[in-house]
Amino acid sequence: MARPLDELPKAHLHLHFTGSMRHATLLELARDQGLHLPDALVQDWPPRLRATDERGWFRFQRLYDIARSVLRREEYVYRLLQEAAEDEAAEGSRWLEIQVDPSGYAQRFGGLTATLELVLDAAGKAARSAGVGIGVIVAANRTRHPLDAKTLARLATQYTDRGVVGFGLSNDERRGRARDFDGAFRIAKRAGLLAVPHGGELSGAASIAECVDDLDADRIGHGIRAAESDRLMERLADRQIACEVCPTSNVGLGVAPRIADVPVKRLFDAGVPIALGADDPLLFGARLLPQYELARDVYGFRDAEIAELARQSIRASTAPESYKKELLASIDSWLAAEG
Repeated sequence: MARPLDELPKAHLHLHFTGSMRHATLLELARDQGLHLPDALVQDWPPRLRATDERGWFRFQRLYDIARSVLRREEYVYRLLQEAAEDEAAEGSRWLEIQVDPSGYAQRFGGLTATLELVLDAAGKAARSAGVGIGVIVAANRTRHPLDAKTLARLATQYTDRGVVGFGLSNDERRGRARDFDGAFRIAKRAGLLAVPHGGELSGAASIAECVDDLDADRIGHGIRAAESDRLMERLADRQIACEVCPTSNVGLGVAPRIADVPVKRLFDAGVPIALGADDPLLFGARLLPQYELARDVYGFRDAEIAELARQSIRASTAPESYKKELLASIDSWLAAEG
């Protein structure tokens, strides 16, 4: 009998704020506010997406923006994070790092600072209620000017003692080179924040190398294209730079043709640390637990290897060291139990 994966302690390090919303919550909030949702977010959910061309990425962003538009009240922010924390707890996730770009909500919540403070307060309450540790990653948008990223980095550094744990860079790699944002990442790193830019999703291995060389990345969001370069995989393994791999998302956006084509096992066997993630469950239809089920059912990971995946997620997190030790011991107990 297989060990239950929902009882395996793990960390979730790649989850976007709006994308963490429950589908049922999206429908309810839209209905209550009289907002029309496209069929792709209602009866045709999860939407069929393919972002490997400009038109496909635009459609993905459009659906994301529509979903974000329902979050018009502060109470909805509290609800989103409470439900996200509850969902994490149900799947065995004991530490969550959720990524948000405050500029996407600043107009409705009183500016960048007020928005970030709202998110942090909601995250803190959700963490205490659900018993899940939550850290917030402030993410810049690589399709906007690097000066905007510097503004966000400076803002993030003011809240390192209030729950901000990292600084990220998201959106389409093809429209913004990582090296253009090196100034923002220097600001964040000086304040002790983890550098967690996206790379190696829609662009190849060179995109990841740029994140490592120019942004001093501690982790890479996605990073699956590292499998195209043995030398790069060796670098990531040597430096223990984790890749936040999101298999369902990779297929949902057309980065990989099939689930089986996502190179999770190749990266793992090369010694690259992996933290499985769900990216945007609202648009891809699957949260964290199904990613671990794929590791077992599709990628052929044995329970000892699945336990190591969970350990790698914990080690790559910003959880306090004492909590990491507690979680790693719990993983050992899960593995020691008879399957």
